[in-house]
Amino acid sequence: MKIESHHSLDLTRAAAAFAALGSEQRLSVLRTLVRAGPEGLSIGALGDRTGVTGSTLTHHVKILASAGLVTQARQGRSIICAAVAFDEVQDLSNFLLTECCADSPNSDHDHG
Repeated sequence: MKIESHHSLDLTRAAAAFAALGSEQRLSVLRTLVRAGPEGLSIGALGDRTGVTGSTLTHHVKILASAGLVTQARQGRSIICAAVAFDEVQDLSNFLLTECCADSPNSDHDHG
């Protein structure tokens, strides 16, 4: 039972992260932050690069942050956003690919 509950936790975390990425604009924001590297970008620069600004950008960053994909930190008068979850993004990819072909029939079977 412990394994199932751990597996459910992984499913829950993955589902939350994928849900956060379920918007073109949020995916664009995360992609831009990943490209910017660990230093991140000011909210203004992030808006300039993505074309998403104002309260819409704030909303998307908040959703990404609650999914654990992005952080926000005040630096002087600016708010710096960074994609801190490089490992999480890698984990999401692995989540989809880890069991690739696990349930497919053996490739030894010919159909002809």
